[in-house]
Amino acid sequence: MKRVFLALGLVAALAACGDGGGAQNGGDTASAETLRAAGIISTRQAKQLFGNVPNASRQAPAAIGGYAKGCMAGGVELAETGPTWQAMRLSRNRNWALPTTVDFVQDLSRIAARQPGWNGLYVGDMQQPRGGPMLTGHRSHQSGLDADIWMRPADRLNLTRTERENISSISMRRANGAFVNSSWTQAHRNILKAAAQDPRVDRIFVFPGAKVDMCKAETGDRSYLRKIRPWWGHHYHFHVRLSCPRGMRGCVSQDPVPRGDGCADAERWVNNILNPPPPDPNAPPPRPRRELTMADLPAQCSAVLAAN
Repeated sequence: MKRVFLALGLVAALAACGDGGGAQNGGDTASAETLRAAGIISTRQAKQLFGNVPNASRQAPAAIGGYAKGCMAGGVELAETGPTWQAMRLSRNRNWALPTTVDFVQDLSRIAARQPGWNGLYVGDMQQPRGGPMLTGHRSHQSGLDADIWMRPADRLNLTRTERENISSISMRRANGAFVNSSWTQAHRNILKAAAQDPRVDRIFVFPGAKVDMCKAETGDRSYLRKIRPWWGHHYHFHVRLSCPRGMRGCVSQDPVPRGDGCADAERWVNNILNPPPPDPNAPPPRPRRELTMADLPAQCSAVLAAN
């Protein structure tokens, strides 16, 4: 790893030149050694580099790139235990995010603590210390703006590190996600609604049956429902994604959430679960996903890795 980070320092120097490693501002040419280092690092799997950094960079907080192809400068750590939350699976070292995301999680945990049977939130994966692709699991959670919230009510906030490695969340789905099950409560609706009403939030991913349930249960203002989006899985936790903070120019947003409450779309998801459409015989076979390399990420991500 020491040699990798020495090379990354050279790549960071190239990135600072702003020309990707060609002629520098003064007309000098980058050394062969520097160019060689840049080539080596650009082909390395990014998850192997980001996944082995133990601490955040000492830089101004910034989301760089997109949620699924980026990194995070100046991240902060969500405390392992707070008055109304506990971070889970501490061995993964994924309780890091931009300050706005940490603030959001803490704010939502205080709302959750007012629900019957909840003392706060169990917080799952956020980001690695410098974001970027993860060693295992998520394709997203890279730029400091994603957080997974367990569906399991946080009834105890004195779990030991060992307990946090071994207990699991609770699934809320029935019929492969077409419906909620008996563990689903009004408290889940209230917490999701509060999250969606927060202006910092761009969208929330949850299994289709939960979205349909919330559509049917809501009798008042339905505008927040458009942020709650059906997606595969997401029945042990829901995934909150914040918008790019204002003025953070290197942050890449998703396309805007479609207009309307999205309830008809969620019903279509449920119908496809209950009545799966026949496979398309003309559809090409799915291609395996290629692992991201450093060359796939914004150039600034090399500087984030190399920073103190």
